[in-house]
Amino acid sequence: MALLLLHLSAGAQNFVSKDIRIGLFSSTPLEDIRAVSDKGNAVLVAETREIVVQLAVKTLEFDRKLMQEHFNENYIESDKYPYAKFKGLIDQPVDFTKDGNYAVTVTGILSVHGVDKKRTIPGKVTVTNGVVQISSEFKVACVDHNIKIPKLVFTKIAEFITIKAEGKFNSLK
Repeated sequence: MALLLLHLSAGAQNFVSKDIRIGLFSSTPLEDIRAVSDKGNAVLVAETREIVVQLAVKTLEFDRKLMQEHFNENYIESDKYPYAKFKGLIDQPVDFTKDGNYAVTVTGILSVHGVDKKRTIPGKVTVTNGVVQISSEFKVACVDHNIKIPKLVFTKIAEFITIKAEGKFNSLK
């Protein structure tokens, strides 16, 4: 992320956020699993529509500490793969200088558990008085990122995890 910040052109309008809210949800008939973090970082380059969102995986807080421990140690292996990251381009034009709501897709690379996967993710960009807000909801298949679910608990963890991301960006001066 720091490299992207250094690469930003001085004349372009750029936005940054240090408190993107990212949540995950898994639902099965036996158990629901929820986690959330308000510590996602993001950079948005208005001119190129490039966006990068990064989350330190260990900042996700679960309803139960044991779930958090198992998630970090057994499934996501956060000591080995400390960050989840998405880097992509907003596919549709967005006028970041005018108030409005924009339904968008963002095409790029989702990196989770050391596996990069090309994705097109739906979302919404809202511009209000120069403040940019994003929101998105999408599903991630555990198998796509080599996240192995032991047979003993496969009935408690869904094959697809719902991810929600939202947050406000401030103009980078």
